Amino acid sequence: MSEQTIDRKRLYYVGNLSIFMIGLGFAVRANIAPNLQADIYDKIDLANSASMVGEALGITFTGFALTLLFGSALVDLIGMKRMLLLSAIGYVAGSVGLFAATMMPVGPSVETVVLVSLLLTGLGWGAVEAASNPMVAALYPEEKTHRLNILHAWWPAGIVVGGLLGVSIGAADLPWEINMFVLLIPALVLAAMVATASFPQTERVASGVSYGEMFTELFKRPLFWVFWACMFLTASAELAPGQWVNIALSNIVGMQGILLLVYVSALMFVMRHFAGPIVKRISSVGLMFVSCVAAGVGLYLLSLATTPLLAFAAATVWGMGVCYLWPTMLAIVSERFPRGGAVALGLMGFAGGMAIQFVLPKMGAIFDTAKAQAAGGADKLAGLSPQAMDEVIRYASVESFQSVAIVPLLLLPVFGIIWLYDRKKGLYQSGASADSEAS
Repeated sequence: MSEQTIDRKRLYYVGNLSIFMIGLGFAVRANIAPNLQADIYDKIDLANSASMVGEALGITFTGFALTLLFGSALVDLIGMKRMLLLSAIGYVAGSVGLFAATMMPVGPSVETVVLVSLLLTGLGWGAVEAASNPMVAALYPEEKTHRLNILHAWWPAGIVVGGLLGVSIGAADLPWEINMFVLLIPALVLAAMVATASFPQTERVASGVSYGEMFTELFKRPLFWVFWACMFLTASAELAPGQWVNIALSNIVGMQGILLLVYVSALMFVMRHFAGPIVKRISSVGLMFVSCVAAGVGLYLLSLATTPLLAFAAATVWGMGVCYLWPTMLAIVSERFPRGGAVALGLMGFAGGMAIQFVLPKMGAIFDTAKAQAAGGADKLAGLSPQAMDEVIRYASVESFQSVAIVPLLLLPVFGIIWLYDRKKGLYQSGASADSEAS
């Protein structure tokens, strides 16, 4: 396909819409998590319902991670167009499946339908990341950090819209199941836009790098796997609390927890547009160091919040911290390991997705353990008054959020050492050539 047939601006809009769609899906899952717990999992096992919800939400990230692991290699073969069409199909099928689950009697079969539906949305999510990230990297090779941050600004934009729609549905006393149909419109619009667009080759294909060279580039460079491990932890600090906030905090801070996610997402949408100027001053790795400090402090403060004002103050610190984590990690890897192509970006996304699959059930288990401890035993939960249950939930929320607050702080020595090394070598300015040389 000739370069002249590629409409860079239109494809950037396609990428923005695809990222908006997956952000919308993230908000929808956060919206319905309390309802899934109350209407399905509490009826199956009250004592362990939080763990079960965490595992159900986590299956989405499993689908996301698996698609990135295999789809990132396949995108070079089947093309970005087909990958994005598959993402739209996954979201449509997952939404319809979740709605069908709410119509079924509670039991093992409804659990299966919920898990399969969430898995399908996860596969759709992974297909978006597998195609959109290498697409933008190929379209804007000269400003990857800036463009990838703007692209991923549409993730929190989707969360804002989805969160507000969820609150509106609740305020209007409409059935919560309506949330499942919110995803259908952007998924269908995306399919229509993708079907009529021409797409570029990935950077690897365009540069003539073979599959063997692509994998060799990653496995012979230990620094890549350092960043891979970092992605596992940074994703845990950003995405797991975001899915958990509505369950854990709604009865604690005097407002719906989803509103905190909406606020943080709006903050992220604005801040991600300024990633470029910040990176020019302190470098991509320097930005990761500062962000991890704020993320850890914000999560700890969020665990202590008991009023809307305190919750918003804590969420501001957390939001400023997690704002740049995901897209900047992708940009760092794309700049430092350009021959790694879509597989490098896919492996990073795989690390992020599997982190959430691990952390969300862990948060749920910590929540359930603390809940039973505060109640004086799991068998006492069903007999608690509403006031007593609120106190139990408050204690469990503190425990679950503080458990994840330490995660981003573990990365400070790693990012600090790399940052200082880059500065010592005079290579701390953002840019593919500098970063590649620093590696």
